[in-house]
Amino acid sequence: MDKMENGLRSVDTGSIRTLSSSHIDDESSLGSDSEINGFASERQTDKYGFIGGAQKAQDIPTAVLRQREVKWLDMLSHWDKWMIKRFNKVRLRCQKGIPPALRGRAWLYLSGGKVKREQNQGKFQELDSQPGDPKWVDVIEKDLHRQFPFHEMFVSRGGHGQQDLFRVLKAYTLYRPEEGYCQAQAPIAAVLLMHMPAEDAFWGLVQICEKYLPGYYSPGLEAIQLDGEILFALLRRVSPLAFRHLEKHKIDPILYMTEWFMCAFSRTLPWASVLRVWDMFLCDGVKIIFRVGLVLLKCMLGTREKLKACQGQYETMELLRAIEPRYMQEGFLVREILEVPVTARDVEREHHIQLKRWKKNRGELNFKPPPRMHGARIIMLAEPPRRQDLQQNPTIVLEVPQTTPQLQKGKEEKKSKKKKSMKKSQPTEEIPNPYPLPSDPQSSSSELPAPPPGNSVMPEAAAQTETDSVGEQKTPPTDLPSAKESTLQRSTQSLSSTEQDTYL
Repeated sequence: MDKMENGLRSVDTGSIRTLSSSHIDDESSLGSDSEINGFASERQTDKYGFIGGAQKAQDIPTAVLRQREVKWLDMLSHWDKWMIKRFNKVRLRCQKGIPPALRGRAWLYLSGGKVKREQNQGKFQELDSQPGDPKWVDVIEKDLHRQFPFHEMFVSRGGHGQQDLFRVLKAYTLYRPEEGYCQAQAPIAAVLLMHMPAEDAFWGLVQICEKYLPGYYSPGLEAIQLDGEILFALLRRVSPLAFRHLEKHKIDPILYMTEWFMCAFSRTLPWASVLRVWDMFLCDGVKIIFRVGLVLLKCMLGTREKLKACQGQYETMELLRAIEPRYMQEGFLVREILEVPVTARDVEREHHIQLKRWKKNRGELNFKPPPRMHGARIIMLAEPPRRQDLQQNPTIVLEVPQTTPQLQKGKEEKKSKKKKSMKKSQPTEEIPNPYPLPSDPQSSSSELPAPPPGNSVMPEAAAQTETDSVGEQKTPPTDLPSAKESTLQRSTQSLSSTEQDTYL
């Protein structure tokens, strides 16, 4: 059964639960060299880098995009203040969509990966230099070519994309050896690598696995099963019709929501929608993932007309595997997500209920994950960053050649001369009123006639006025540059002062 994955047709590999319990032959993967080498260099890529893709996104005017970039740059420069005092504004801008040019940097800040990286300098390099557990290394190598095989970054076996993906996943198995590697982590890491370097992607993956989706990738998949029950309970309130249908046919949530949640919809939605969902997910936490799942279930099973086409369990599962594209379209999906009345408190309340039920029926959890944190603000307040942790590193560093002592001395002399000339004030001329009122005293227009041509001498009154205004100095300094020259010098000085600046 074929299905659409990110706008491209790919083989249905089943749920992540199926993948984790069985092995897929390498020949069945769409990432094999024989399939890719035939067209990789001939077909064009879309705006997201997918070969032969036809991704459609909302067209944002360039002027609006530039304004959003300026606003995001300001937020990133004062990140702690915005997160503490104006988080609602940050949330609103994430809902509108993060500008593509700044998405990677914004994701790193939202997830707390930036702070984590700064507080663990050299840790990734240390893990990267180690060989890794052969058990996990072998599994990771088999999965590399299955991750977004039609994306230009991962299309080549052994290319830089697959190499970085291997480094990130191997480093995580060394960072959390008790968890090891889960196949669903690979698409998460791949999405991050499309937007940031390997080290940043590693810390982003750490934050998602530990703060946003704790326990999802641990042995036994108990956390994802718990969240499946939470999703089912929330569906009762959002779409009672869909809830009753799934309950009637005894369709376990783990059958349809595992890949959705564990891959954060990166293998389900069109790519434009994936990016918008991730913008909101990294800002507001797992409640966004629940909302997306509820929207899809409501749209596909929320009306009697829809239910007529799926009278049994098999038909229902087929319907959920082939979600209609109109329900996954970027604009429609984002609007529906924002209207779903599910909060982080609702998720936590239902989590406690389902956890008690789990312990009553199955006993204690075999793997106890750390508490889940709902969004970027909670993560930041839980681990307050230092000022230097949020400082932006320069993207471009300009190396300016050092000046010789003679040139340096000449520049200093010019600067000192300019300072002296700036201190000396120009004599100010009083401009007479050309339209005096009858009640006004005789204006200077009668006393200060227009200067006659030639070398005639200025009247005594005017000469006296000028002498009073400048004191003993009767002539302006000869070394004062003209207005045009001083403007040019100031322009040259400001240009030279930026030679050592760095971008951002």
